[in-house]
Amino acid sequence: MPTEPIWVEADPGRLEQVVVNLLNNAAKYTDPGGLIRLSVMQAGTEAVLKVRDNGLGMSPEMLPRIFDLFTQVDATLSRSHGGLGVGLALVRTLVEMHDGRVQAFSAGLNQGSEFTVILPALANVRARETKVVVKRPRPAGPSMRVLVVEDNVDSGDSLSLLLRLHGHEVLVARTGTSALEVASVFKPQAVLLDIGLPGMDGYQVAQRLREKPEFKTTLLCALTGYTPSEADRDRPQQAGFDHHFVKPVDFKKLFALLDGAAPKASLPSN
Repeated sequence: MPTEPIWVEADPGRLEQVVVNLLNNAAKYTDPGGLIRLSVMQAGTEAVLKVRDNGLGMSPEMLPRIFDLFTQVDATLSRSHGGLGVGLALVRTLVEMHDGRVQAFSAGLNQGSEFTVILPALANVRARETKVVVKRPRPAGPSMRVLVVEDNVDSGDSLSLLLRLHGHEVLVARTGTSALEVASVFKPQAVLLDIGLPGMDGYQVAQRLREKPEFKTTLLCALTGYTPSEADRDRPQQAGFDHHFVKPVDFKKLFALLDGAAPKASLPSN
């Protein structure tokens, strides 16, 4: 830690989420007995926070997309470490809301990783004069009611937070059955539906939704962790999905789709 305080204009709760997500990410990919360092310093007019580890590291091909939604370092390894591919995307969103930027560096696999958060620093500030003002981005179109259907608690909650930060109203369901129950009351204009749900899978949920008149024009997006085989290539469309995203989902495309769909989404009648 620095010897003198570094002042930033920020939401303390959101910055806590940034640090916790970076530390959790480092812990996932660092073996027991490994080393994780957290440091804070001021560089000119900027506050610089670094999280370094000597763990798994990343390949050069992975670095450009490490902050994309649902990106995982390695599909098999991530599952064994509980990797969700959402935490780093949330970090970038929260940092950018504070007019900051986040960077990732790794010398390669098994060479550790370093994540750097850079925020504007304030000069000559006393504690009683600080105010918490965080810019909250809005979607390009009107906000939407979005239902996230995901059985993984951390993944569903993180994705719902990202959607809320972009101005949408969001509810989360953990199973296909509860998704149908929530939808009947919430009347979502868009549904982000994981295919690999326990019991009733995403295809069955989509078909059940499309059977109801009030969901004929609802935007249904399938989220899967694999590319469908030739035999299953048409299955999402047959089940009633409008779009099919294979993880890692392109973060910008997902939100651009919601922003573009909002103006033409029909509002259900009560």
